[in-house]
Amino acid sequence: MSLLGWWRSRSNAARFDFYVRVTFYLSYLVLPPLLILGLSEEISTTAVVVISAAALLHALLSVRLVHLGIEHHLGKAPHPRRLLAILLVYTCAVLVAGELAFPHPTPGKPDGPADGIAVMFLVLTITTLSAVLRPRTLVLAAAAGGVFMFLTSEPSRAVAITVMLPVVAFGFRTTLWMVGLVWELDRSREIRANLAVAEERLRFARDLHDVVGRNLSVVALKADLAAQLARRGRPSAIDEMLEVRRIAQDSLDELRAVVSGYRTADLSVELAGARSLLASAGIDCRVIGDVDVAGDPADALGWAVREGVTNVLRHSEARSCTITLRGKVLTMSNDGASPAGFRFGSGLTGLRERVSALGGSVTAAPEAPNRFVLTVELP
Repeated sequence: MSLLGWWRSRSNAARFDFYVRVTFYLSYLVLPPLLILGLSEEISTTAVVVISAAALLHALLSVRLVHLGIEHHLGKAPHPRRLLAILLVYTCAVLVAGELAFPHPTPGKPDGPADGIAVMFLVLTITTLSAVLRPRTLVLAAAAGGVFMFLTSEPSRAVAITVMLPVVAFGFRTTLWMVGLVWELDRSREIRANLAVAEERLRFARDLHDVVGRNLSVVALKADLAAQLARRGRPSAIDEMLEVRRIAQDSLDELRAVVSGYRTADLSVELAGARSLLASAGIDCRVIGDVDVAGDPADALGWAVREGVTNVLRHSEARSCTITLRGKVLTMSNDGASPAGFRFGSGLTGLRERVSALGGSVTAAPEAPNRFVLTVELP
């Protein structure tokens, strides 16, 4: 894979993460050579080599510590306490060694090589610590660096470094905080996508239950009736089986609509279907009130009628059923219900989810002596 292809294959969060890490690493690549070149005229070649080797080792420790610190900040690795302690001890040793090796200012200048060494290692160390320490502890570390400069350097340089260290710490720490936010947003986007998939699966399962549940109940009822009529030699058994075929064909069309995601439940059609289906099952069905709602509320009430009819056919020995419409309130009441053992099944649960999405409520409960009442109320 080419470099451009690799870059395009990464997410925006991964690109920003990579940018921040490179920003940290470039500090160790750019700053030491600049300061060492500035010191090369004041110290011997041997001292330059020693300081360069010390800076290289410090950079290697810092790069590793920054990597582990960012991983810890993102929750991917434990806190690198051991490596942090090693870096701090090493930095203190280098600072002390620099003061001992170059205790006096360079002739003709207000400062000496020790000041340049201190600036380089303090800035690099604070940069590294910004990826490892918490903000409060980081401020204390920057303050400690400022105190060291006041003790070993002339006041103007000490003030400048004391001001610069918190600024460096704040800048890198803020960037690290932004990395966490970007990854969190990326995870939120992924979670939102997964929730959308789960919601679509739930919608499909709910629609499938509503369609197949009722229609299979009707098919079973019609087939049983046709079998009884056939045993008696009644020619109407043929009509019942033709009705079974029609229902099966309608079910196939509805399943295709469910798969395509465009299926709705028209309230008027569902009320007419309820009368027909319940009548064919020998159940007297009365509809009180008029359909005076449209849009999503009518669709939700249509699903309520469908689910109510399914429950009447499957879970009762009803002889009568009354459907009452008062505005956006629908009530279905039937006899032949058992008052014991009622629970919200998947059908009623799916109906409640549909209605709740519109701000409505669903209540379903048995009533003495043998009735069952389903009420759907929309705002």
